[in-house]
Amino acid sequence: MTDGGGAWADAPVTVVHGIDVELADDPDGTRSMVLETTTAGEVGIWEIDPGTVRDVEVDEVFVVVSGRATIGVEGSPDVVVTTGDVVRLQAGAKTTWIVTERLRKLYLTWDTGPS
Repeated sequence: MTDGGGAWADAPVTVVHGIDVELADDPDGTRSMVLETTTAGEVGIWEIDPGTVRDVEVDEVFVVVSGRATIGVEGSPDVVVTTGDVVRLQAGAKTTWIVTERLRKLYLTWDTGPS
């Protein structure tokens, strides 16, 4: 993931236009920008193109900035997320993302430590 760093970390107020800020390519085919990283967690913007991916989640809250996807979670009903939705993922959740419109999210992750 790319670190937004620089002015973001030093300024008392910083604005990033999250819907169209240019993101860097990640090795897994997604795009992202890390806005802030601390020992407690990370804040950033992440984007994925249409398709299907599987993941094991970390503790995360995110806001869908644009796009649409269905998230299947093992043992739970599927949920559809779209622009404006606020979503909470629990660490260890096994998910299948079916992205139907390029999805961009502003995310916050944190480390709850060993269980």
